[in-house]
Amino acid sequence: MIDELAISRIASGASRSSTLSVIIPVMNEARTIAPLLRNVQAAQVSGVRIEIVVVDDGSTDGTREILERFGQDIRLILHDRNRGKGAAVRSGFQAATGDLLLIQDADLEYDAGDYPRLLEPILQGEADAVIGSRFVLHRPRFFTNDGRPFVSHFLGNMAIIWLTNLLYGFRATDYEGCYKVFSRHVIQETPLVSNGFELDNEIICKLFRRGWRIKEVPIRYVPRGYREGKKIRWQHGLRMLWAILKWRVAPF
Repeated sequence: MIDELAISRIASGASRSSTLSVIIPVMNEARTIAPLLRNVQAAQVSGVRIEIVVVDDGSTDGTREILERFGQDIRLILHDRNRGKGAAVRSGFQAATGDLLLIQDADLEYDAGDYPRLLEPILQGEADAVIGSRFVLHRPRFFTNDGRPFVSHFLGNMAIIWLTNLLYGFRATDYEGCYKVFSRHVIQETPLVSNGFELDNEIICKLFRRGWRIKEVPIRYVPRGYREGKKIRWQHGLRMLWAILKWRVAPF
């Protein structure tokens, strides 16, 4: 359900029409990609045109064939092999034409109905980037509905939040939620090199160091388990922690 209050505020604050490029990295998501794309297509933000940029990162399960059926409704970029989520997002950034850029996962954990809330701070001139927090509306979950534990995810998230806040002086409640939105010039002026899940951390840490204005807003979140295709593992968490440490001091 679209947040009508957020839409009306955006409409009153936006001085001109904007284009939002929704960057969707995808790898082997044949079960979820079609309903996800329909969800994104149904999203409405007053005064904002939505461009959907999908980067298929070497899918082998039929995802690519499903994407090709959407034809001109999406901009489709194909990687000849799996290069990692970060590499796919960077390819999407390069192909996008919008003045606003949003990262959208290819599963159904997130609701595109949150777009108005995410865009509002940028369109109102209050922020250069927005990060969505899963933990404002929902408490962190230790178990899925069928009892599978997410304790490692919870502990990893807490470590990432604590370390980032400590080193960069911010006070966010979540850095690993999918939804992040940027003004285009912010990304253009920020050199990015990560190929894996740690790209999100690289972006945020570099934006902090450059002094860009960042706001956090609540988002909805319905976690899936590994049986449903969840890909992130504890090893990725270690790379995220290293990225947070590295980009506190490394030149770029």
